[in-house]
Amino acid sequence: MIAYVNGILESLEEGNAVVDVNGFGINVNISGSTMDRMPGIGEAVRLYTYTNVKEDSFTLFGFLSRDELNLFKMLITVNGIGPKGGLSILSVMTPDDLRFAIMSGDSKSISSAPGIGKKTAERITLELRDKIKVTEDEMLTGGSGIAIADDGLEAEASSARDEAVAALVALGYNSAAAMKAVRKVLAANKQSAEDTELLLKLSLKEMF
Repeated sequence: MIAYVNGILESLEEGNAVVDVNGFGINVNISGSTMDRMPGIGEAVRLYTYTNVKEDSFTLFGFLSRDELNLFKMLITVNGIGPKGGLSILSVMTPDDLRFAIMSGDSKSISSAPGIGKKTAERITLELRDKIKVTEDEMLTGGSGIAIADDGLEAEASSARDEAVAALVALGYNSAAAMKAVRKVLAANKQSAEDTELLLKLSLKEMF
């Protein structure tokens, strides 16, 4: 309903920001990480918002980037995750860390968020992995679809990526860090997408 709120930051406190938009003070619920990155009082700010409407309330949840907003919208599609749960997760995890945790099945990192139990975290990784995977693949191909081919190259790339991440985790590396390193290598070296050994070797260099 309301795409964003653009105005002057009037006040800031735990979990809430008031933005003055042409003389109207708009209350926006924010995550802890958003609060830490907000400008000073009296400065301009734009928050991309999600509108939560109930019978007795009309609440805005705001983020400094569309990326965070989109991840928030994904999170609240999971059964048992409401807006407050989504904010809680994004308070302790950056968008990239959350994506990596979901892709690698790292429910432990997600469950570190206040109010998010182990089963709920596992449900998040299970229900959102395919959605995040599509987004990751689009990022690696620049949305061009170049990686999609009839000869199965896309499947090989996905397999190499998964195997490289699994190998790094087996070596004792954090799954989120492993996924981050592999993704960085794939973005810089397309050839490695077809060679698990090469991908693993280059990713290990990124870990140091």
